[in-house]
Amino acid sequence: MTTQAEVGSVSAIRLRQLSKTYEGHGRTEDLVALRDVNLDVAPGEVLAVVGASGCGKSTLLRIIAGLERGHIGTAEVGGTPVTGPSPDRGVVFQEHRLLPWLTVEQNVAFAVPHLAPRERRETVAEHVSLVGLRGFERCYPAQLSGGMAQRVAIARALAPRPGVLLLDEPFGALDAFTRMQMQEEVLRIWEAERTTLVLVTHDIDEALFLGDRVVVMTSRPGTVRRIFPVELRRPRDRTSWEFAALRKAIHQEFFQSRAREPEFQI
Repeated sequence: MTTQAEVGSVSAIRLRQLSKTYEGHGRTEDLVALRDVNLDVAPGEVLAVVGASGCGKSTLLRIIAGLERGHIGTAEVGGTPVTGPSPDRGVVFQEHRLLPWLTVEQNVAFAVPHLAPRERRETVAEHVSLVGLRGFERCYPAQLSGGMAQRVAIARALAPRPGVLLLDEPFGALDAFTRMQMQEEVLRIWEAERTTLVLVTHDIDEALFLGDRVVVMTSRPGTVRRIFPVELRRPRDRTSWEFAALRKAIHQEFFQSRAREPEFQI
């Protein structure tokens, strides 16, 4: 099985021998979150990362975002080493993290303070429309549903026009139907923007519906166990035989990996 995407001379994201250990304190032992992660993400690709809770998925995303330091190995975005946060890397977390005292348009505008007033207004209007919230510009977060609040968070992350959008279990707090609607919404936005997406999730169906490839992580310490290419045409039918067969293969790999030694297939 092919386990590496074809990439150009410069990958959108390139990770080599990436490891992260959290030092213990007192009687607490050191915690090895990631060990020797090697991964390439092609420009415009949707990469989904699945694994059990505590396997280092979110740590991996935070390192790419520049929010986590003190790791070993290299993390590059667009050929440049990651040394800290950058407008070229947008992040959407499980909680929308909107500022409650700001309206929808003000929350989106908060991400682009460097723009001139007219360009800022146009950028905000464009991205509010992109996520389907035209007419809700002057609403506050408390007046929005969970799905609508996450749309605002996505608009805010996309407003600076990042080359990479990182999604850290962004729909985990939503009900099943809203979650599926948001997955379709993200796919629609991706088709319009073609931004490189990295999605961290524990939901195999979500990974298969959105991802061009699905990375299966081992339990702690997190390593790349196997990468599944998803060669299904979009829009994907969750009820199809092909979808079910891939789901079964990933499910088996996910649980069998706990009983086998790590096997890197990058």
